[in-house]
Amino acid sequence: MPSREKAPIGAPCWTDLWTSDVEVSRRFYSELFGWRAEEPNAEFGGYFMFSRAGVPVAGGMGDMGDMRANDTWKVFLASDDIARTADAAASSGARIAAPPMAVDDLGSQFVLVDPTGAEVGVWQAGTFPGFTVLAEHGAPSWFELLTRDHAAAVAFYRTVFGWDTSSVGDSDEFRYTTMRDPSGEGELAGIMDASASLPSGAPAQWVVYWDVDDISVAIATVRSLDGSVVTDVEDTPYGLLATVADPLGAQFKLHATASRAQS
Repeated sequence: MPSREKAPIGAPCWTDLWTSDVEVSRRFYSELFGWRAEEPNAEFGGYFMFSRAGVPVAGGMGDMGDMRANDTWKVFLASDDIARTADAAASSGARIAAPPMAVDDLGSQFVLVDPTGAEVGVWQAGTFPGFTVLAEHGAPSWFELLTRDHAAAVAFYRTVFGWDTSSVGDSDEFRYTTMRDPSGEGELAGIMDASASLPSGAPAQWVVYWDVDDISVAIATVRSLDGSVVTDVEDTPYGLLATVADPLGAQFKLHATASRAQS
């Protein structure tokens, strides 16, 4: 996918790692994806960015005072009116976990918990648009909501974020809906009925897929850096997929197309 200036409204536009050990995470992801861990910003409580080929690709943050990091990746969706989106979310059954706030001139953000229990951030860009490259090695390629209430999730994201959706499967074995790119250039995110696969007690959650050139090499690197493999490589119609976790337990997905993995 070519570079883009900004994400379509409602689409995933950024992702942050909330880590309980900043130095371990900086080292792990830099070695796994070839990222550069930029210097923490004291003005923003030690927040830092990972860059790829000189371009921001993800953010990172440690404990925030008494709020202890829970070692998860957070997804942000794009908004063109943060206050209106917050009002619409609350009116549609979401809980506002962190109210709208400006982040200098970079943009504005808030965090909500959707009606199915999944936490997601919202970002209205100012000078910072979020990531601008997808589907290349070390860049995000897909975003997915795993939920036990598929119908409620689809209705919420259609109403609040204006998603144009398409049903990929609608059976008890496979129920999946995608968000279509309003420009007509493919799909940008998915909602999966994960009633049978989410562990007992685990909340609904957004997950990030990162592209890699060779998934076997990536898996070996994860293990060598004290990460773990949650679900080994699967060959699917969408490419080669695996679920892994960093040394602190933050889970994410790896993706490679079969042709790239075999090249």
